[in-house]
Amino acid sequence: MRVLRILAFPISLIYAVVVYVRNFLFDIDFFKSKKYKTPTICVGNLSVGGTGKTPMIEFLLSTLKTEHKVAVLSRGYGRKSKGYQVSTEMATVEILGDEPYQIAQKFPEVPVVVDADRQHGIVELERSIAPDVILLDDAFQHRKVTPSFSMLLTAYDNRYQKDWYLPTGSLRDSKKEAKRANLIVVTKCPKDLSKATQENIVAEIGPETGQKVFFSFLHYKNELKGGSENIVVTDLIDKKVTLVTGIANPQPLLSFLESKGIVVEHLNFRDHHFFSESEIENFNSKEFILTTEKDYVRLKGKVSNLHYIGIEHQFLNDGALRIKETISALLN
Repeated sequence: MRVLRILAFPISLIYAVVVYVRNFLFDIDFFKSKKYKTPTICVGNLSVGGTGKTPMIEFLLSTLKTEHKVAVLSRGYGRKSKGYQVSTEMATVEILGDEPYQIAQKFPEVPVVVDADRQHGIVELERSIAPDVILLDDAFQHRKVTPSFSMLLTAYDNRYQKDWYLPTGSLRDSKKEAKRANLIVVTKCPKDLSKATQENIVAEIGPETGQKVFFSFLHYKNELKGGSENIVVTDLIDKKVTLVTGIANPQPLLSFLESKGIVVEHLNFRDHHFFSESEIENFNSKEFILTTEKDYVRLKGKVSNLHYIGIEHQFLNDGALRIKETISALLN
C-alpha cells in the first residue's frame, strides 16, 4: 500500500490543483454559496473518514434537543436510495445510509434527512419541518452552503497538518480551508494527553484569531448492546470473539479491546460496507460477534449472537462545557 501511495503522488498533485481551483472560485464568488435563515451547524473534516463525525453529531443532539427543535441533514453516503429522504418508522439503513440511520434510531424524535443536494435539503427542511437549527453532517467541504457555525474534526494520530492529498494521503480538501472553521476538535486523543502536548498541537495548528481548539477522546461504553443478555466488556475475556468492522479506522477499538485483555478474530471491511449473504453466513457460524454501532444497524436481524460496543466523545479540560456555551450563544 505504501508503494502504491508513492506511485500515486502525481495524481495527488492533480487532485490538489483541482481542490485549489474549486476553493478559489468559491472565494471569489464565481461559484455561489448560500446562507439560510435557519441556523446551521456544520460538522466535518478535511480528510476521508475516521475522525468521529457521527459521535460528534450525537453529542450536539444530546446538548440541543431538549431546548431546540433540531434536524440533521446528511448526504447519506452509501445508501441505496436517491434524492430527498426523511427518517420515518418505515425507513431502513438502505434508504438513509448507515450513519443517518444510526442517528435516527438513537434519536427517534429528531428528523434525520438525507439529500446529496444540501441546498435542496435545507429548503425542504425549512418548508416541511421548520427546525430551530440544522446539523449538517460531513459538510465542511460542501461549499454550496455557508453554515452559521463550523466544527472541524481532525484525528490525533492523523492530523491534517501532517497529511497529504488523495490518493497518496487522505486529504480531500486543502489544509488552508481550516481557516473557515469556528472551532477545531482534535479527536481520538489519549485520555492522559499532557498540557504540554496539547499546547504543541495548538501551535502546530496555528489557529486563526478567535478560532478555538479542543481535545476529545473516544469513550467506549462498558455495557454491550444488541443482545438479550447483560454483558459487559470484561465478560469477553473468556469468550471466543469475532470483531466485525466496516469503519474508516478500527484501530482505536482494537487498542481498547487489547487494553482490556480481550483477544479477537478481526474481520475488517471497507467503510460503509454492505455485507453480502456469504459474509453474513460466515458471521452466523461464529460463536460471538462484536461490532460497532454503525455496523450493527446493517447486521441487525441478520446475524445471531450479535452485540455492539457504543462510543461517545468525551473532552479534555472543560471542552464540553465551553462548546455547549458557544453553541448556546449562537442560538440564543
